Amino acid sequence: MPITGLNHITLAVSDLPRALDFYRDVLGARQVTDAPGSVYLDLGGIWLCLERADHVTTRADDTHIALSCGKADFDALAARISARAALWKVNRSEGASLYFLDPDGHKLELHIGDLASRLVHYRSHPDKGVRVLKP
Repeated sequence: MPITGLNHITLAVSDLPRALDFYRDVLGARQVTDAPGSVYLDLGGIWLCLERADHVTTRADDTHIALSCGKADFDALAARISARAALWKVNRSEGASLYFLDPDGHKLELHIGDLASRLVHYRSHPDKGVRVLKP
């Protein structure tokens, strides 16, 4: 039985009101629940749970969550995010991207494009060393 898609993402946060402010007011998520110690958000159709934790750790690698936005909205949203969040990586891939940290240091990316556009890019740039497999 194959996986049918992404179900939800839960992020441990050290300060729930601060995290809620960031995801709701900066990224535009819609809050759908309110409970002691956690909230559920709808972030562009992604079920996101923010859960209060006493000990929050972050990774020192490239693990991150990428969020899509429309090309027409990218610059304004990237400016709003950049004003409130630290950046952690410079974009070197196909498509516009902004790599930023949430208030607890979770690594996020704002990205234009999708898997199909990435594959088109690699097909037209074989010098990148990525072999696109046939379906």
